Amino acid sequence: MAQLDWQKSSFSGDDSNCVEVRIGAGLVELRESDDGDVILHTDPAAFADLLSTIKTGKLDHHA
Repeated sequence: MAQLDWQKSSFSGDDSNCVEVRIGAGLVELRESDDGDVILHTDPAAFADLLSTIKTGKLDHHA
């Protein structure tokens, strides 16, 4: 699988403060745009579970 460019949410607008995501070597990679040297690696299933949990609001009480 070819590595893609970093992508950010369309909700971020022109702000540089955002979480960026890309797919590389079968893993999902995440980084904070203002600290690009720190990269979190996870598998696609775990990332899909995280997105599902966020979308259902199960983590809203942590805000």
